[in-house]
Amino acid sequence: MNNEIAELKQIIEDSDNIVFFGGAGVSTESNIPDFRSENGIYNAVNQYGYPPETMLSHTFFKIHPDIFFDYLRKTLIYPDAKPNNAHIGLAKLEKMGKLKAVVTQNIDNLHQMAGSKTVYELHGTLYRNYCVKCHKQFDIDYIMNSEGIPHCDKCGGIVRPDVVLYEEGLDDTTVYNAVNAIRKADVLIVGGTSLNVYPAAGLIDYYRGNKLVLINKSTTPYDRRANLIIRENIGQVFKEVLDL
Repeated sequence: MNNEIAELKQIIEDSDNIVFFGGAGVSTESNIPDFRSENGIYNAVNQYGYPPETMLSHTFFKIHPDIFFDYLRKTLIYPDAKPNNAHIGLAKLEKMGKLKAVVTQNIDNLHQMAGSKTVYELHGTLYRNYCVKCHKQFDIDYIMNSEGIPHCDKCGGIVRPDVVLYEEGLDDTTVYNAVNAIRKADVLIVGGTSLNVYPAAGLIDYYRGNKLVLINKSTTPYDRRANLIIRENIGQVFKEVLDL
């Protein structure tokens, strides 16, 4: 066990008020690729002629819903993905009474699948869908089993995922709960995120404690503020720290 892992293990042992803030890097170990990666952008432009940020915008959804849903089904939904050691470790910490909340930028439901109960999904989730007209709720299977543009079986309106598209604002209640948890946290563990996507990344500024832990393969704008930096795969870190 290296020094950083040993230090994180001690930090976790000494605290019962931990909050975790995570990004795409938490899910890539479950074989869900980051659509913002160089490869993800290349594939999107090569196949559709548009970058992901354009296709996942509110304007594009309104103008080209057919392309939007084709891209969604082929690129963002991974029904066979399973929680990795990071998700499992966080759920274990919550069950132990140490972790108070998971704040995530991911939309893949893997934290809940692992057993986490208090999860604030800043960008929404693909596992909730609703009709834009009558607001009837639908699950992810309804989207996957429909062809082309999914329509409501009640009123015929378009059924869209409950995710925050580009040009749309974050949900106020989710942000409030996330900020409240981060502000009160004794320990804030940030993992699998470059902390370059705003406004989500700005939530780190609400942390008031002195145990900011960053687990990320690359550098982030918050490295200079961190009390501990670990440059390893996040799943491996949780496996070692919690003896999974």
